[in-house]
Amino acid sequence: MTAKRRLLVLATAVLLLAGLGLGLVLHAADRADQKNRPQAGGPSVSAGRVGLTQPGKLAFLNGARGPHLTDLATVPATDPAGGRTASGVKCQRFYAAAGTGVCLQSTPGALAQNNRALILDANLKTERSFPLAGTPSRARVSPSGHLAAWTVFVGGESYGSAFFSTRTAILDTRTWQLTANLEEFSILMEGRKHHAVDVNFWGVTFAADDDTFYATLGTGGKTYLVKGSVSRRSVATVTQNVECPSLSPDGTRIAYKKRALRGAALWREYVLDLRTLRETPLAEHHSVDDQATWLDDRTVAYALPTEGAVGTTDLWSVPADGTGAPHLLIPGASSPAPL
Repeated sequence: MTAKRRLLVLATAVLLLAGLGLGLVLHAADRADQKNRPQAGGPSVSAGRVGLTQPGKLAFLNGARGPHLTDLATVPATDPAGGRTASGVKCQRFYAAAGTGVCLQSTPGALAQNNRALILDANLKTERSFPLAGTPSRARVSPSGHLAAWTVFVGGESYGSAFFSTRTAILDTRTWQLTANLEEFSILMEGRKHHAVDVNFWGVTFAADDDTFYATLGTGGKTYLVKGSVSRRSVATVTQNVECPSLSPDGTRIAYKKRALRGAALWREYVLDLRTLRETPLAEHHSVDDQATWLDDRTVAYALPTEGAVGTTDLWSVPADGTGAPHLLIPGASSPAPL
């Protein structure tokens, strides 16, 4: 092959690659533009003032297609199907209590995702920002607003993956002292100290005393509910097969997902009585891969994938005593937080 022919082949290859790259960029831009177009028949979403101390409001992340996609939004708690007020603050995971919010963000970067945790005040002003070691997964705030926690994936993509690794942090919002990795805490498993290289924590939920918390511990192929102390930097196992716990407002029960089949990404939603360790299966029979939220002492809410759609979830609610039936709370939504 002559030098002139080689140059011609090279130039042709460059042009083809440039065309392919341009096509991919245009396709991605078109998909993003489609997400930003309001969907016919979708909910009413409008920009407005959103605060974290508005009584009678339910906060959540808006999943309805349009310019406010992933915005932190609110609806009246008594009319969750009503018009949504969008804040303009975008999150992948969110929770709030007592005027403190935690917003986990994940945005594409030149070489990797840019993941961070924002601590928001009652007016959604960012007080502090913390880099995250992986993809956002869970977020919680203590009832007083003095403690915040988050979990990220640093390996694997879901709790159903054969191999995954998490990192869970707890932050004191009064002193800004950060425990960057809960794996630094001592572990008491069934009365004995436990050390292992496969330890993972996820799904923190706080009690009202600003010290006690519950979380999931994964080790040795099993999951455990652990009760922990922030001040003593320790946890102790309570019972097995509990994931993503959520403490009831009265502090007596834990809503959680229980793996229905070992090794499979299939969970059922239960409520555990902390005094008797009696568990009650809830009326939801779909697999729930979420950390439930208590709307009040009688009702829990959780996200399920939207039927017939990809990458979208709806919020459902169900009685916490095992009676009744699941109820569609907010279509196109996730991360609920009663204000």
